[in-house]
Amino acid sequence: MKFADMPDQYRDYASSKVVILPIPYDGTSTWMKGADRGPQAILDASFHLELYDIETGTEVYRHGICTLDPVSCPKDPGEMVAELRQHALPLFRDNKLVVGLGGEHSITVGLLQAAQARYPNLSVLQLDAHTDLRDSYMGSPYNHACVMARANEICPVVQVGIRSMDIEEMDSIEPDRLVLAHDLHRHGINAATNALDQLTDTVYLTIDLDVLDPSCMPSTGTPEPGGIDWYMLNQIIQYVASEKKIVGMDVVELLPRKHNQAPDFLAAKLIYRSLSMILTDSLNP
Repeated sequence: MKFADMPDQYRDYASSKVVILPIPYDGTSTWMKGADRGPQAILDASFHLELYDIETGTEVYRHGICTLDPVSCPKDPGEMVAELRQHALPLFRDNKLVVGLGGEHSITVGLLQAAQARYPNLSVLQLDAHTDLRDSYMGSPYNHACVMARANEICPVVQVGIRSMDIEEMDSIEPDRLVLAHDLHRHGINAATNALDQLTDTVYLTIDLDVLDPSCMPSTGTPEPGGIDWYMLNQIIQYVASEKKIVGMDVVELLPRKHNQAPDFLAAKLIYRSLSMILTDSLNP
């Protein structure tokens, strides 16, 4: 299955600006399992997308969107990270905008390592309900609860939408790079601009779908009440895309539900909308 119902001429690797990399990994989830089914659910739902984006007035697929075969990852999370890094390195070196489809959040580390090898001045924007700053969890430093602790070892991180953490993570928090969900509800995008402005010129974007409120995104393994909505999420991405160069991204933690496919479509549309915002300048005359 490929991403979106678009003409085959826009799927060729050599001429595509965007590469979709499905990563069906669910090795460290600690509550509800099933994120390994997320990539296929996103690809299935993407075939129902309209290819014209109203907000940007563009058809971003004309840049080319190549979908690669799913990565077969080892179960061990450390080995998975190493495997993903090797998969993603040539993609970034070919100047592709890499989009990882999770899978759970631990996949971000391998993708980020590969991106930083290509872009040394990289920073990370994490959109998430959870800080994910534990140094180790359930016996592994590569657990999904540790992903931002590992990211901090690679490059600067800005965290937005947070509303859940453990007290042991407090020492790792950088207050000027942390935006809590309740502040976004009270003050809108203005609550985030100071933190977002601290991102470097080159950004990797990681979106844990539980950053959204469960009322619009119930299909995650660790839902948290009080999340942001669709328009706030897009507003944050638009702000960064207009100021910085986003060179890679992932969308993680979709746990598909057989009897509710709306969240699958939301994830697919979020990817297409994000690409439209990231690449809009080069599409417009």
